[in-house]
Amino acid sequence: MTDRTQSDPKGSLSSGGFEQAIPALFVLLWSTGWVMAKYADLYADPLTFLVLRYAAATVLFVLFCLASGARWPSSRALVLRAIVSGMFLHGFYLAALFWAIGQGVPAALSAIIAGLQPLMTAVVAPFLIGEQLSRAQKLGLALGFAGIAIAVFPKMLAIDPGATPIHLLPVLINIAGMASVTYGTIYQKRHLQQSDIRTTATLQYVGALIVTVPLALMLEDLRVEWRFELFAALAWAVLGLSMGAIALLLYLIRRGQVSRAASLIYLVPPLAAFQAWALFSEPLTILMILGTAIAVLGVYLTNRKKG
Repeated sequence: MTDRTQSDPKGSLSSGGFEQAIPALFVLLWSTGWVMAKYADLYADPLTFLVLRYAAATVLFVLFCLASGARWPSSRALVLRAIVSGMFLHGFYLAALFWAIGQGVPAALSAIIAGLQPLMTAVVAPFLIGEQLSRAQKLGLALGFAGIAIAVFPKMLAIDPGATPIHLLPVLINIAGMASVTYGTIYQKRHLQQSDIRTTATLQYVGALIVTVPLALMLEDLRVEWRFELFAALAWAVLGLSMGAIALLLYLIRRGQVSRAASLIYLVPPLAAFQAWALFSEPLTILMILGTAIAVLGVYLTNRKKG
């Protein structure tokens, strides 16, 4: 009997250990996005930085598509769908997140809010695809939103000792961004399963630019400090996140392995909180730690397989 593992080591690698590690690698890369946003805010207006990021990512993806012979969409409808998905998956989502952080929402809290995306997906699933929730999943939803309340509202009401108060509007904008990426993920799964993943990603950044450029022009002074630190943040944002993490996310969506990433996504808030504490000395208050732990438990219960 022939051993396929020995006869096809390359195939074994692609379907074995490396593929198993892709969800964890995506989550690790994704968790750096919040501290990167806080760092970039030191050297450029948030939305202006996103415009630079999306423009650079678009150019690099176009070059990559041309070099690799990627298949472009065969109809205007597919092009439009890719652009629309990018408007929600990147444009509105990161515009909301970066703006909120620029307005004083701590990176750790922003990550906690965004980490509730699987809960948001579970909330809308019964209406979109008729998926019913188990009792454990319903409990998970309640715990997730309770955790967010414990972590966020004491800071808004200035009753969390040692923490700087934050305002309601940036928090609501951050939540709206989380809703946007949830819709973008569902839209991507519904309408772009058969498209080339490389050209889809390229057109999605075009959609992100369509959203972000007008917002930057309306809301900001387009401040940019052209220095090494800015280019370092931009390089990581483009290569590590816009190309690396997003390519992994699109791959997971295409392979139907989003649930595997979702089972690890609860690690993003504590990872981001630790990074924000280590790099920017953001305080880790008792209420924030408690709220994060409860939210993590809620996301775990919501995403745990039935049975």
